Formats: sequence, structure tokens, C-alpha cells
Amino acid sequence: MKLYLVPTPVGNLADITLRALDILKNADAILCEDTRTSGKLLKHYDIQKPLYSYHQHNEHKVTEVLVQHLQAGKTLALITDAGTPAISDPGFFLVRACLQQKIPVECLPGATAFVPALAQSGLPTNRFSFEGFLPQKKGRKTMLEKLALEERTIILYESPHRLVKCLEELKVHLGAERQASVSREISKMFEDTQRGTLDALIAFYTQHPAKGEIVMVIAGKPEKEKKSKYAALDEEEEEEDDL
Repeated sequence: MKLYLVPTPVGNLADITLRALDILKNADAILCEDTRTSGKLLKHYDIQKPLYSYHQHNEHKVTEVLVQHLQAGKTLALITDAGTPAISDPGFFLVRACLQQKIPVECLPGATAFVPALAQSGLPTNRFSFEGFLPQKKGRKTMLEKLALEERTIILYESPHRLVKCLEELKVHLGAERQASVSREISKMFEDTQRGTLDALIAFYTQHPAKGEIVMVIAGKPEKEKKSKYAALDEEEEEEDDL
């Protein structure tokens, strides 16, 4: 009785660990975000196990049934289309339900798209804020306003057809000169990373529409902006003291 979270390659099929393959071969069943996508990976490694759909549209419905299978002694492996389950992908609800029922859960180390994107961005890696996908409507402006105050390096996911719009929104809230990088198709044949100011990246992707999976890495609030903010606060305090 155990639930395994098994990271799968974000691009190159060779980017999977031997232990991950062993878990998938020995699990009683494999839960997939998309059985068609996962089927290609499993076929490549000759893994033949029962596959069940587990995605954002059905996770609330099927979680209870999956917990019952685990309680009956089954070993299940959860994979997503790419990367680590529960990181901007389905998995959280099942993990929480399992832990509430004292069912063991183990996550294997492995592929996550934002790690290589951060490491090769050229921006500070010691402290960062991973935000995944921004809200599409409700709460989006509020989140952008919060990011404008974020001092750590910021990591976002975005779809290619929304990339330029997102960069333009970041420009409005963070400033045209904020440094950033855009990585796409990580570990795939046409992997590419563009680095520069938000203004420069907008110009580039307006002329060269992006394709594939996108990870954006944006510098945190510059030190000079922090100092100017504190200076303004000091001036306000001095004015109050004079009064």
C-alpha cells in the first residue's frame, strides 16, 4: 500500500531515472494526466500496466476511489504529462487525501522544468519565488502587483500564445528594464533560452512567436528601487516629525 509520485521527462525521454522506471514497472497501476501522452513514454520503455486518467477535471471525483484501492493494498504510481506531479500539475488532492488516511506517499526526485530554467537564466538562484501559472482572470492584477514588490527571483510558467501578453503585463508592473529570461522546449531538440530586459524580450517574441513549453525567470526588485522606497519613507517620517 503506497502512492508514488514519479517525475517524468519534460522533453528528452532519456531524462528519467532507473528508479522511476523500476517503480513504474512494479506498480499495480499507473495514474496519468493524459493516457495518450504517457502511453508514448511507457511504450518506449516497454512498460505494460493498467492506466487510469487522473487530471484536473476529474481529480475531485476519483480521489476517494483511488484511496480505497490504496487501502486495499494496491501500489499506485502517479505521473503527469511532464515533470513532477503536484508541481503546477495534478497531485495535491490525492496526496492530501492519502496522508489524511495514513497511506504512505513517496515522491521520487527527478525532472522539473523550472530548475534548469532558473539555473541557466543568469539570475540569482539562492532565493526564488515559484508562482507557476498566473491566474487567468480573477486575482491576476493583484498577483502582478505583489510580484512588483518581490525581492527574490521570480519563476512563472506560461503558454506560448500568451507569452507576449504576459511579458507586456510584467513590463507595466515591474518596469521595462527588469531583467528576465524565457526558456522553452527544455531538454528537447529545439531548446532555447532568450535573456534580456522585458522590453527586449517583448520585441524578440513579437517578431519570433514562441512554440512549446515556456518557463519565465524574472529578476527580483532591484536594490536601487528598494533604497529609493526607503528614502521616500524616511522623508515622510521627517515631515511628520516637523509637524
